[in-house]
Amino acid sequence: MNQQYSNIENQLLVMDAQDGDAKAVEKLVNIWNKRLWRHAYRVTCDEQASWDITQQGWLAILKGLKKLHDPARFQAWAYRIITNKAIDWIKKNKSNKHIGIDQAPEIQSRPDSDLGIMESLDQLDSKKKTILTLYYFEQLTVREIGIALKIPGGTVKSRLYSARNELKELWRQNNE
Repeated sequence: MNQQYSNIENQLLVMDAQDGDAKAVEKLVNIWNKRLWRHAYRVTCDEQASWDITQQGWLAILKGLKKLHDPARFQAWAYRIITNKAIDWIKKNKSNKHIGIDQAPEIQSRPDSDLGIMESLDQLDSKKKTILTLYYFEQLTVREIGIALKIPGGTVKSRLYSARNELKELWRQNNE
C-alpha cells in the first residue's frame, strides 16, 4: 500500500477510534506499536523500559485521543507522547547502567557500517538522539518533529544541523 493510502487509513482509524470503535483502536495499536517501541528504545537504549514506556504511551494516547482535533497529526502526537515518556524515564534512571543501542534485538544483525552509525548515535545526548531518530528512522518531516517536540520548525532545523554535525564527528572518531 502506498504512503497516501496508508495515511488515509490511519486518519480513518483515528476517527473511528475517537468514536469508540474497539476494532479501530486494535488496528491502530497493531500498526503503530512496534514503531513507537522502536522509537522509545532508540531514545532509552533499554528494551524492557521501552515496552513499559510504549504501554504507558498507549494509555495516554487512548485517554487523549478524543482531544486530537486533526487525525492527520496522530503520528507526530503519538511520537510526542512516547518521546516525553522516554525522556521522563531517562531523567528518573540516569544512574542505571547504560546499554548501547547496538544491542537492540532487531539491530544486532545489522552490517558493521550500520552498527558504527548506531554506536555513534548512542553517544549523543537524548535530545540530539531523539531529533535524529524522529527524522531519519521514523521519517517525520521537520513540521511533524516540531509538533512532536513542541518546538518551532526553525529550532528543529537548527537542532538537526547541530546533531548531524556532532554525529558526523563521533562517527569519524569511532571509525579511525
